[in-house]
Amino acid sequence: MKKITIVSPCYNEEDNVEACHETVRAIFERELPGYEREHIFIDNCSSDRTVEILKGIAAQDPSVKIVVNARNFGVFRSTFNGLRHATGDATLVMLPVDLQDPPELLPEFVKLWEQGYEIVAGARSTREETFALRTSRKIFYRLVNALSDFELSPDVGEFQLIDRKVLEAVLKHNDHYPYIRGIIASVGFKRIIIPYTWRARKRGVSKHNLFMLVDQALNAIFAFTKAPMRACTFVGTGIAAASILFALFSVVAYLFGIGVGPRGTTTIIVALFFLSGIQLLFIGMLGEYITSIHNQVRGGPMVIERELVNIGDEGNVEAPPQRIARAKARA
Repeated sequence: MKKITIVSPCYNEEDNVEACHETVRAIFERELPGYEREHIFIDNCSSDRTVEILKGIAAQDPSVKIVVNARNFGVFRSTFNGLRHATGDATLVMLPVDLQDPPELLPEFVKLWEQGYEIVAGARSTREETFALRTSRKIFYRLVNALSDFELSPDVGEFQLIDRKVLEAVLKHNDHYPYIRGIIASVGFKRIIIPYTWRARKRGVSKHNLFMLVDQALNAIFAFTKAPMRACTFVGTGIAAASILFALFSVVAYLFGIGVGPRGTTTIIVALFFLSGIQLLFIGMLGEYITSIHNQVRGGPMVIERELVNIGDEGNVEAPPQRIARAKARA
């Protein structure tokens, strides 16, 4: 019997975790009876009753596994670490417990996976969100696609069913801040995209604020393209060339007596602040790369796990591919 793994990150979601579990369980019993279910919840050190509720669910349902982080490591690090515990033949990369991504699509995803597609990606063709946020997303994805070496579908997130071989390729990435949808897009494999409506949250409060969205966007840009630094080089060269041409023009104008007279300070002030702004912008871009490099080479674990529930071999430090192969052999 083939196994399907579902990974669900959560943080202070006591109002949603039980509904998420029941929805997924009902879908498997009703539409996927021939498949084994593995539902991994990754708790990002919740301060409410989320972990208590999850433990109660896991006590009754051995298919539910829980990873409790020592602190909040962010949704991408937490989810990527959760993927390391996945042992299924196919894995739904991220199903947030608020169910804004519809789990009802899972049977269709599995059917397409069985037909030979190694990545079945859900695309949020319709979003129940504000016009400003929807517009910002479109601008971001156009920018990333213009700068990167591969195409990142604008409406595709982490709501994707991926084959075991894709999971192993994804887990080979040693990234301190993994942009998961970008990693999946970069590894290749046969893919199909299924559109769906991204629903508004019914219970609880979203943990994604504007700062987090901007942070994720900058991480995607600086992690998957060198274009920002190349743009700095081109713009700097252009400004330098324009300055030389302006200097030559000024000398010629002086020799021919053109425009001789007191000079105003406006041009100097504008040029000074403009060039200073350009320098600060480029230094900031350079700083983003240096910070990313520093975090990467400093090493250390991506996530520190405080507790594992229904997951064997606690404290296992094997590499992810080895862990997956050993789990498959055990099954």
